[in-house]
Amino acid sequence: MIRKNNYTIPGAKGRAMLADITFDHANPKAPLVIFAHGIRGFKDWGAHNLVAEYFAQNGFRFLKFNFSHNGTTTDHPTEFADLIAFGDNTFSMELEDLNAVINFACGGSYIPAVREVYLIGHSMGGGISIIKTAEDKRVAKLVTEAAISSFYNLWPKQAEAQWKLQGVMYLPNSRTGQNMPYKVSLLNDLENNAERLDIPGKAAQITQPWLIVHGDEDKSVPLSHAKELHKAQPNAGLVVINGADHVFNATHPYLETTLPAQLKEFCDASIAFLQK
Repeated sequence: MIRKNNYTIPGAKGRAMLADITFDHANPKAPLVIFAHGIRGFKDWGAHNLVAEYFAQNGFRFLKFNFSHNGTTTDHPTEFADLIAFGDNTFSMELEDLNAVINFACGGSYIPAVREVYLIGHSMGGGISIIKTAEDKRVAKLVTEAAISSFYNLWPKQAEAQWKLQGVMYLPNSRTGQNMPYKVSLLNDLENNAERLDIPGKAAQITQPWLIVHGDEDKSVPLSHAKELHKAQPNAGLVVINGADHVFNATHPYLETTLPAQLKEFCDASIAFLQK
């Protein structure tokens, strides 16, 4: 029987993060996977719940969470209801969030038998997960899903000068129609912590097993990012999924009861890797 437990975890600046763990009741001490979503994402986006169930059916506990400043709230977990929080977000704060989630998982108070975790990071969450894996040996294995090889990929380079002058830049969310605010503190964080937030540099430091998965039809984060990550860490595995876009052909909302073929292929490759 597949079950789900819900939690609230304090994140950066004490802001609450919603989290849930999907697991098979018959296997309560299964290995724990932690999933980190991408920018303009959230834990219940699209087919994420189906993915969690699929992993639980295949011998894992699957924890997903909302980054503290991703723009959702505890009352509106699937809507960008707090654009002020979204604008305040930084990559360093997301690393703090992920550390809080791993501390929660390994603390022993709420989740039994967790001493190490597996990370899966999508897009921007993939970049965050690469850095965290390099820094934290509690991460036993890493899977990146359409991960960025540079945080600078998240905005147009030519906008940076004006961004610094104005203090905020707005980029459209094509799905919701919202203009999402990006405060210059995001860019400042990247420039002030250049060594720590250098994704290829951190990739080169990873000693844990790592699987890089990317779609060959990803228009948001081109396949070249996966190749750059693999060049930085040749010991990582690289799987290219034919016909897969940036979200492996899921949508939001996702109303089907089965995974898209490309997303299932990602799950199967990840599960086989994590079970080795």
